[in-house]
Amino acid sequence: MWSKDKIVSRAALPAVVAQWKAAGQRVVFTNGCFDLLHLGHVDYLEKARHLGDRLVVGLNTDASVSCLKPGRPLQDEMSRARILASLLFVDAVVLFDEQTPLQLIEAVLPDILVKGDDYAISGIVGHEVVLQHGGQVLTVPLVAGYSTTRIVERIRQLGD
Repeated sequence: MWSKDKIVSRAALPAVVAQWKAAGQRVVFTNGCFDLLHLGHVDYLEKARHLGDRLVVGLNTDASVSCLKPGRPLQDEMSRARILASLLFVDAVVLFDEQTPLQLIEAVLPDILVKGDDYAISGIVGHEVVLQHGGQVLTVPLVAGYSTTRIVERIRQLGD
């Protein structure tokens, strides 16, 4: 399968997820900007995938990233989507334009909603929806010292 084939439209995603669930597979959902893919992201996504059978990544569009993080993204949404889709443990990437992935989570109704352990379960967007539908909301440990912001700061320091 080509990585481009893993980039799923929002309209097509519910049917894809329904097929997986009908086959008895547990669907994991996470989301983020994933602006500069680094070890922290790879480790996090790999751990998330191992919580179930399929991993869906909700990816902020360029417009939503720029609202959350002025001056970003550094890479356009299709570049970020293709990079994520190239990872073996990512099964689907879907773009979302809202400030939060709540509508996407409501459409997917994942078996497991996951974020990094820098979040409290109660602070994870969509946790109520997933729990009401019998799913789990989990956090996974993050690799200390890795962030896109830190990489950008380091590049700026090297440029001075």
